[in-house]
Amino acid sequence: MRTIKNIHAASYHPIADLITFNPLPSAKLSQIDPFIFLNHHGHQTYPKNNQGLPFGPHPHRGMETVTFILEGDIMHKDSGGHESVIEAGGIQWMTAGSGLIHAEVSSDKFKKEGGDLEILQLWVNLPAKHKMTKPRYLGLQKDEITNFKLDEGKINVQLIAGEWEEKKGSFKTLSPITMSTIHMNAGGRFTKNIPQDENIFFYVVKGSVKVNGEVITYRNLVEFNQDGDSLTVEASEDAIIILGHALPLNEPMVAQGPFVMNTQQEIMQAYQDYQAGKFGTWNH
Repeated sequence: MRTIKNIHAASYHPIADLITFNPLPSAKLSQIDPFIFLNHHGHQTYPKNNQGLPFGPHPHRGMETVTFILEGDIMHKDSGGHESVIEAGGIQWMTAGSGLIHAEVSSDKFKKEGGDLEILQLWVNLPAKHKMTKPRYLGLQKDEITNFKLDEGKINVQLIAGEWEEKKGSFKTLSPITMSTIHMNAGGRFTKNIPQDENIFFYVVKGSVKVNGEVITYRNLVEFNQDGDSLTVEASEDAIIILGHALPLNEPMVAQGPFVMNTQQEIMQAYQDYQAGKFGTWNH
């Protein structure tokens, strides 16, 4: 079984009136290669006639964003012409690649009516060979995503990407990566085999779980050693976790603002290209 190296508590970094916790990166952990950044927004309840999410038009290059909508909704627009409103239980996967401009805001309905909101966004690094790939975006609603039960129905796995016991995730990825959201009822238990050479992304969104015998509470990220090939997870109470794993890229990474590249020179080029209008035009 994998042993735990460290447990990293998410720190509180509100954005405007949006409650936000951020476990990665931190002072003690720069990345879990290729997983490089996580923001956990909410849980909070918005009143009627609210301003919604504050993420207006901004650029990205060299990485991917995976957005988990647990409650509320998110309206996506980008310079590639993609537009969607994804509701609770849905997932967005955006490959910034060579560069695009996008906005992620709340729908008009949510801003008018208010309601509960909890959304997480994970950044996944792209390998050097895919940094300048053509941007792409896919948003899927809850009922469009592979899901299955474990432990006599006590666990529901939403398989976003990769494979799990011969089941296939709903998003096709440029590099092999497994990603899932797991809802666990108290007492639910599962074991998952994960190759020893892959890095594990394990974040507790809600509740409390035991991982290989150690208790992990909500808003904590687990960093594992590379010393085993299985995880056993048991829910101490009703819980939600995000579990991903992938081979590390083992490449130099320079992250600055919304750009994630391999060298400082490539970062400077990204800013120049953005200012020169090479990320497309924003006409929303």
